[in-house]
Amino acid sequence: MGAKALERMFLHEKPAKLLVKIREGNGKKYASILAKEVDCTYSHCIRILQELEKQGLVSFEKEGRTKMIIMTKSGEDVAFALENIFRLLGRLFD
Repeated sequence: MGAKALERMFLHEKPAKLLVKIREGNGKKYASILAKEVDCTYSHCIRILQELEKQGLVSFEKEGRTKMIIMTKSGEDVAFALENIFRLLGRLFD
């Protein structure tokens, strides 16, 4: 079993990747860019982000006509932990 298969086994791929990508963007990104970066549709990305907002991991902030996705402190902590998990899983096969 490869690293990617292990990641999917332990975590849902898209929500985890979304959090990590927001963190990579200094905790602030547009939903349309995130959707492209994690290879999912815009509507699926929004549904995941709305759930992450309910869990207190991200918030939405209007800037003009667009909504920015802002990572909360809790979201930052979870994203950091996910990055470490991905790193550890990757090392199993190096």
